[in-house]
This record gives sequence, structure tokens and C-alpha cells, in this order.
Amino acid sequence: MNTPINRDSLIEYAPRQRLQRLLDDNSARELLGPFEHLTSPWLPRQGIVTQSDDGVVLMKGRIKGRPVVAIAIDGNFQGGSLGEVSGAKIAAALELAIHDNRQGIDTAALLLLETGGVRLQEANLGLAAIGDIHSAIVRLRRHAPVIGVITGPVGCYGGMSIAAGLCSALIMTREARLGLNGPTVIEQEAGIDELNAGDKPLIWSMTGGEQRCATGLADIFSSDDAGQLRQHIDTLLQRGIPATFRSDRLKAAQTHLKILAEMPASKHPVDPTHRGQSPIAHQAAAANLHPETAPHRAGRGDAWLRALAADQPVKSTHCAAIQYADATLNGHACRLIAVVPDPHSPFPRARHGEVGLAEGWGLAQLIHDTIDADRNQPHQRTLIALVDVPSQAYGRLEETQGLHQALAAAVSAWIHARIAGHRVIGLIVGQAISGAYLAHGYQAHRLIALDDPGVQLHAMGKASAARVTQRSIDALDELAKTVPPMGYGIEHYKTLGLLWDTLHVDNAERPSDEDCRAVIRRLTDAIEIPLTVAADALERPGGGLRKATDDVRERLKQQWSSPR
Repeated sequence: MNTPINRDSLIEYAPRQRLQRLLDDNSARELLGPFEHLTSPWLPRQGIVTQSDDGVVLMKGRIKGRPVVAIAIDGNFQGGSLGEVSGAKIAAALELAIHDNRQGIDTAALLLLETGGVRLQEANLGLAAIGDIHSAIVRLRRHAPVIGVITGPVGCYGGMSIAAGLCSALIMTREARLGLNGPTVIEQEAGIDELNAGDKPLIWSMTGGEQRCATGLADIFSSDDAGQLRQHIDTLLQRGIPATFRSDRLKAAQTHLKILAEMPASKHPVDPTHRGQSPIAHQAAAANLHPETAPHRAGRGDAWLRALAADQPVKSTHCAAIQYADATLNGHACRLIAVVPDPHSPFPRARHGEVGLAEGWGLAQLIHDTIDADRNQPHQRTLIALVDVPSQAYGRLEETQGLHQALAAAVSAWIHARIAGHRVIGLIVGQAISGAYLAHGYQAHRLIALDDPGVQLHAMGKASAARVTQRSIDALDELAKTVPPMGYGIEHYKTLGLLWDTLHVDNAERPSDEDCRAVIRRLTDAIEIPLTVAADALERPGGGLRKATDDVRERLKQQWSSPR
């Protein structure tokens, strides 16, 4: 990598200037700018000052004459986290680019990703917006390149790291970082023996731009220079749509996972001088340091899988935590899929139902196998995701080996199933937390949740969210009364305009025959009632407390094709 002596550092610019430096001169037109005053409706309720663009800048312009929609996240506002408005701006812009391409109007996308992921002060609405972004990226990249750029200093974390893993191509600088879980969160969840968040050289050796490019998790290692970055972006745009997306490279991932799983713990050194390697032995010792990583009340996914499968066999993939069954529900051929705890997993950080490396790639493989098996059949099976996932895995090994990419593979696979003509239904029977929910459940056409106290939905586990937001757990519960997106219970979630339906059962832990019949009746409705959106899109009722999302979409649609 050649670094100019007098480089034009992109990091030194504010988001608007970053985009202007990368787009052709006089081609940039900002959409939903600060004078639109589209600000978060949730931050003022918590005494937090808003920003007039909610931390996301949108522009339409050109790069070497190629039309692009360019998006920059402001890492200086709320750590680059995405809430309802900022997330809706990105998702809506990508969806309009999809529409343009389908109408023969060539439109690529450029994403400048300086983000911590979900804005916890908006929790479930931020998480939903990121799920919408994932869907839009995968659908757009079939028509035009979606180029991600990470330059620093915030890095790219949380659900937006999954978005990075879904991009057609990714550029990173030496200052950049990319990972699902931030170092501080891993230290909180797994202990300092698992990861010392203050060890900066270790962090960069695990998740820095140079390491990510060297291991194939990013495509181009660039200097932080606007001119070089612009040239790299143009090169990737000229290459067009890749033959295989990184999130779909299943064979290579499975080979690599097999090597990791078979490696003895003694081969994973604990000496911190062995940068970028993860001690499985230390992971096992640290696995129960915190309540959220201790064995939780598990088994709902497994219980509902077996109950709905009835007399059909329950099978597992090469990843024992991924279980499935083929069943006929009221005449409809269905494949039921669940992630269940595997106490014998070779990856200790994913033994309690978390979605880790093996689970992410395992879900992707099973879904792609289903798509392939049904490709030439007169009818594609309905895929039903049974959701009871406490979180993604928190571990040094997982981050070093690209946990974000494993979850991106699962996300991509669910979207591929929709594109291939499968009806996809998410049945939330227990926990649906954070990146695990994004990877298993959120990408369903329709979401159905049990109306039960044991159903918990959120962007982060409660104890972790309390630590990050510097509140007590009681204070979080109290806050949810006035800020419903912060709530964990189904009573809050069903006000957000995300669920197709909820239903009550007598025993969500051990479903009775009558409980199963009630659920099957509602699943049948979800299968038979025609979609109100395109078959490859997400159907979300909207309205409710998601009014700001609807406002963003309507205003952006009005501005999208307007003359300068």
C-alpha cells in the first residue's frame, strides 16, 4: 500500500465533505438534508440532544460518471449508532436504488460505515431498521455493486458489521476496524481473560483493516486518502457484480470451521503475545462469568420444533445446534428450523443457544441446500424459523475469525430463500436478541410472536444494555413505559408495527396439542394470505410507533427523482 506524503485524509472531514470528496465535482445532491429536521422522536424523551440529520447523510451523485447513491454515517453523533430515522434513511435509499435498477436506471451504492451498530436508546426500532438495510443490500447487489468503505476511527460494529459482510466489496484502511461485538462488550460478557479491551495492538491485530484484508474479509487495503479511495471505489464499480458474494462462499467457510473445530485447545495459546489467536481453553473457563452467558432457560426452540414436527424426525446438520424437521402443516410442505443449545460445541462461547461461527454458516448451508433441493419443484417449501436465541456468541476467537461474516451468511441465505420463491415465516417463541435475531428470524416475510412473558426481544441482553447505557435494570424497565422501543417484553414490541400477528398459548415452554393446533392455524394463514409486498421484500405492517419510518420513506420518495 502506497501512502501519499501529503495525503487528503478522509477521516479529517465531516460526513458531507467525505461524500463530496468522493463524488464527481458538482454531481452531489443531498436528500433529506438537515433543513428537513428529521430527527429522532425517541432521544428527547431521554434528555438527549438530537442532530438535524440524525447522523446519516444521503447524496445522489456520480463517480467517474457512474450514478450512485452515497451514504455516510456520522461517527461523531451517538458513536455512529443507528436509530429509527437514520436507519430508515439508509434502508429507504437502498430500496429506491433497487426500484431504479429494475426500471433500467443504473444506480450503484456507496456506504461509508463509521458505526457502532444499533442505537440502544432506540433499541428495537434501530435493530429493525438495520434488518431492513440488510434486506435492501442483498436485493440491490444483484443489480449493481454495493461498495462499503470503513476508514476509522469509530470502526464498523454491531448489526452494521453484518451489513459490511453483505456488501459486494469492502475497502478498509489501517485505522479501520470491523467486528460484530465491540471489545468492551466482549470484556463485559466474557471477562478480561477472554479479551482485554484496553489492549489496542491486540484489537487491531484481530479486527483492523490490514488483518481483515489479509484474511479475505475485506477486498482492498487502502491508505486514508480521498484520491486513492475514490480510485479504489471506481475500480470496484468497474468490476461490476462479483461472481460470488463473500456471504455465499459456504464451502470455504465450512472447510475452515472444520479445521478450527478439530484444533486441540492446547494449540490455542493463551500468551497475549500471540496476537489474533483465541484461547479456547480460556473461553471455556470464562463461559460462565456472567449471568447472560450461563445456561439460560433454554429449550423453547427445540420444544416447538418437536411439537410442530409431530411424528416427523428432527434432524441436525453438521452443526448440532442447527436442527430442522420437514412437516406438512394443513397441507403445506414446510421446513421448520431452530437454533438450540449444544453443550458439546467445540466453540465454548456458543454452547447455550447463541448464534456463533458454526451456527451462522450452518444456517446458511441448510437454507441454501433447501433452495437447491426445491429449485425445480412445482412448489417451494415454506421455511419457518423458530426463534429462541439469547444473543450472538461473545468471544475472541469468534471476532478474529469473522463472526459478522458468519451471521451475514445466514442473513443472505434467508433473503435468497425469499428471492427463490419460498414463503418465509418467523415464529418467535422465546428470546430474539441482537445479532442472533437478525441472523435467525428477522428476514422472514412475516413475523408472528407468542404473546407470552417469556418472549423477549431487544438489541442487547438486559444486563449488557444496563451497563452500556449506564442505567440499572429497574431503570431500563421504567424507561420502557415512555420509550417502548427500549422494552424487552412482547407488550412493548407489538406496538412497533413490526409483527404480522401475536397469539396466546397456554404453555409456551411445553406446548400442548391444542397450542400446536392454534399455532398451525395462524401459520397456515401466514402462508395462504397473499403478501402485500413483492415476494423478495419484507412485509412489515408499519404505522404504530414506527411513524417516523413511514415519514422518512414518503419524503425520500418525493425527493428521489426531483431535479436539482
